[in-house]
Formats: sequence, C-alpha cells, structure tokens
Amino acid sequence: MRAFFAFIVILAGLAAFAVYSSAYIVHQNEQALVLRFGEPKRVVREPGLNWKYPVIDAVEIYDKRILDLDSQPQEVTASDQKRLVVDAFARYKIVDPLKYYQALGTTTVRARLGPVLDSATRRVLGAATFQDLVRDKRENLMQQIAKQVNAEGEQLGLEVVDVRIKRADLPEQNSKSVFDRMRAERQREAAEFRAEGAAKANEIKATADRQATVIKSEANRKSEEVRGSGDAERNKIYADAYTRDPEFFEFYRSMQAYQRGIKPGDTRLVISPDTDFFRYFSDPHGAKKAAPAGPAGQQ
Repeated sequence: MRAFFAFIVILAGLAAFAVYSSAYIVHQNEQALVLRFGEPKRVVREPGLNWKYPVIDAVEIYDKRILDLDSQPQEVTASDQKRLVVDAFARYKIVDPLKYYQALGTTTVRARLGPVLDSATRRVLGAATFQDLVRDKRENLMQQIAKQVNAEGEQLGLEVVDVRIKRADLPEQNSKSVFDRMRAERQREAAEFRAEGAAKANEIKATADRQATVIKSEANRKSEEVRGSGDAERNKIYADAYTRDPEFFEFYRSMQAYQRGIKPGDTRLVISPDTDFFRYFSDPHGAKKAAPAGPAGQQ
C-alpha cells in the first residue's frame, strides 16, 4: 500500500513537473519564439498562456517595445574638412523574432547594429557640411542615417524607428581656435558698424550744422529787415513828432538823455551846470542862454 501511494505521489509530481515545463506565459509587451532542439518552430505574438513540449522545446522571449541603442562618440570629418565629434543613438524594435534569432543568435544588437549605425553616421555626415549639420539640414541628415541603418536592420529582423544626433561639437583642441576666430570676426564686424555709425553721425551732424547756419542766417536777415523797418518807422515817427512840435521833441529827447546819462549810484559827471545839456534844469522851457558879450570895442 505504501509503495502504491509513493508511486501515485511520484506520478503526480512528474505530471506537475510536465505541466509546469509545458506552460509558459507571453506578456502583452512580449513575443516568443519556440525552439525544438534549437530549431525554430513557431512565433507567438499574442499574449497569454501557451504550451510547449517539455524538455525538447525551449522558448526565447523578445521585447515588443521600442528599445534604445547608444553609439559611442566618434570623430567625423565633414565635407568642408571640419572635424566633428558626433554622438548619436537609434531607436529600434524587434519585428521578426525568427529572422532576429537566425541572424543574431546569441550576439547582441549592439555588436551587430552598433557598427552599422557608426558607419552610416560617418558616411552621411561626411558628405555634409558643418553648417548643414548644426543648422540647415540636421533633420534631413538624421532621416538619411535612419534609412541606411534600417536597410541593414531589416535583415536582422529589426525596424529602426528613428536615429537622433545628441551632440555634434568640434574637437576640444579646435574649439578654442574656432572661438578665437569667431570672436575676431565679431570684433571686426563691430568695428565696421562703429565706423559706419561714426561716419553717419558726422554726416548727420554736418547736415544739422549746415541747416542751423542757414536757419540762423535767414533769421538774422529777417531780424535785420524787421529791425531796419522798425528803425525806419521809429525815425519816421520821430520826424513826424519833431515837425509837429519841435520844442516838445527837444524836451523829450533831453529827458531821455538825462535818464541814460544820470544813473543813480554809478554816474560821475564833471561838467558846467551852465551848459545847454542842463538848460531844462534852470528853465522849464529850455531857453538857451545868451552868449556872453565880448570885450569892449570888439565888433
């Protein structure tokens, strides 16, 4: 009885081991390749529980997701003979597990696709200029690299989704010389701009000075004309006033002379009070004094 019970236990254990060895799960982000004695039998793309023959079958699981492949920084000489240090990476996914297994086996993707990415990068960027890479045609160049890498990747059961250039710099030993050359060029351009600005400023200043001189001359001419007209009008008024009342005109002119000649605080006059200048002081009518008579007997 004990032997029979032991046999049942062993048989159940073998059955459990057979079931365990026969079942495998493919997750939603995975795909599987079933091998029998190392020979591919079928590809499982749908997720779920699957079965295989125990012991004689093996299962290789591959990722369905997009994977990254980084390349090592490499030095590339552009078509304009400028050396660049380029760092790129590719995104790929496994689309044909059978072809992938047959082409790579135990070899890694980096070992097979990495050199392809490096050579395509050198080939495409070597035919482009430095300006194309850093500014004008960067996107187009990355598409060309991706196309060339994808052509090789299809033979490996891979689809290269994208290739991107992370960095494209000048080598460190060239950076300083390029920077110095760029700085000298900018300084030269700045000097040219300053010279042009100074020339323009001098031109504007000369034009402004000439216009100011013309405006001042015109203003002086007009002011002289107005002054002359005013003086003529004033003289005419004076002449009319003199002809109407010569005595009042003489009185008025004398008062103006007193006002200008005798100022408070700063006037010093050494003059005889009997002169005609002060005749309105002694006579409100301003009568001139008679000249003194000459010596007796003088004719």
